[in-house]
Amino acid sequence: MSIFQEDRCLYCHTTIVPVIGWVALFSKEKEPLLCPACEGKLEKIEGETCRICARPFHDLPESFRDGDLCHDCTRWEENLEWQGFLEKNHSLYVYNDFLKELIATYKFRGDYVLAKIFAEHFKKEISRIVPDLLVPIPLSDERLYERGFNQAAAVLTFAGLTPAGILTRIHSEKQSKKSRAERIHIPQVFKINPDAEIEGKKILLIDDIYTTGSTLRHGAKLLKEAGAESIQSFTISR
Repeated sequence: MSIFQEDRCLYCHTTIVPVIGWVALFSKEKEPLLCPACEGKLEKIEGETCRICARPFHDLPESFRDGDLCHDCTRWEENLEWQGFLEKNHSLYVYNDFLKELIATYKFRGDYVLAKIFAEHFKKEISRIVPDLLVPIPLSDERLYERGFNQAAAVLTFAGLTPAGILTRIHSEKQSKKSRAERIHIPQVFKINPDAEIEGKKILLIDDIYTTGSTLRHGAKLLKEAGAESIQSFTISR
């Protein structure tokens, strides 16, 4: 009989073979969540990145960056309507094909437990940012009913952190179906809950994916204009 607990990869469900040794025998190891094959497909964001959105520069042509900003962020910051609202975005991983499928399984197919994969990383990185409030990007009532949970709030919960539900979504159309220009010019998609206390607060918006930054900037603009001191964001992928 094996003295080692058999763990399975949360994503592909293959058995994770434990490392046999004195450390494994006499110390409590962290529960393995992904097998080495799946873990190896996650591409951490490292090296030089855009100062605002965390877009990696290593594979970005020089013509698509302006000093320490990518072209997208330059365009946002040159627009007086959006300038300065989102101070900085932090992201864990590049949105590659593997992560795209993993996130789709997580939020569209209801595999709630996959939030555990990112929870420890969230906790570690958020402790470095030290925000006053962690605000998940809210879903519309329709989307929340379809999925059964808010994917951003779920990761915080698994990390032992408290989500502050101070935003409500008032615009239910899917942002992913819109062009960048359409996302910029749509009406405000959120409202602030009346009992929210945000004056002078450092707020960290939480979402699963940073794409164009439109959704996060809508939230940031609303909160900053309502008295928040600063707005940053944190996402699983970029």
